[in-house]
Amino acid sequence: MKSVLYILAGILIVATIAIQLGALHGNRPADLGVSKGRLKPPSATPNSVSSQAGLYPEHPQRAYAQIQPLPLKGGSGAASMTTLATVLAAMPSITVVEQRPDYLYAQATTRWLKFTDDLEFWFDPARGAIELRSASRLGGKDFGVNRQRIEAIRAAYLAQP
Repeated sequence: MKSVLYILAGILIVATIAIQLGALHGNRPADLGVSKGRLKPPSATPNSVSSQAGLYPEHPQRAYAQIQPLPLKGGSGAASMTTLATVLAAMPSITVVEQRPDYLYAQATTRWLKFTDDLEFWFDPARGAIELRSASRLGGKDFGVNRQRIEAIRAAYLAQP
């Protein structure tokens, strides 16, 4: 019995180290970015949100994924994107990976299991808003984490002067 406990403890220690070193990060999708005025569609499973979900009326997760875009702040798309980048940089679990005047890509990492989610923001000049998408890389369900994160970002963004 004692040896079984040692084995289980060893497995737990190895698993914890593997998780902390990024075993659950997943890979960055190769098709992120803006193509023909659209961000990548929502995930096929309930683990993403997108302000452009309505562009995909037949998508199986359209209703789950639908979320409002961010309004402009500061009068222009570039100024709004700069404000958004500042907000994201201040959030401890988010790393801004790519920033252009009209597009921002960031990664969010969960605290304990180190899951990585991809966040995209694009200033759509035709709509006059910042379109967004947040999706988990791994797992079929996010339990609302992406929506909660985007709403926290929205609140911090709107609170900016």
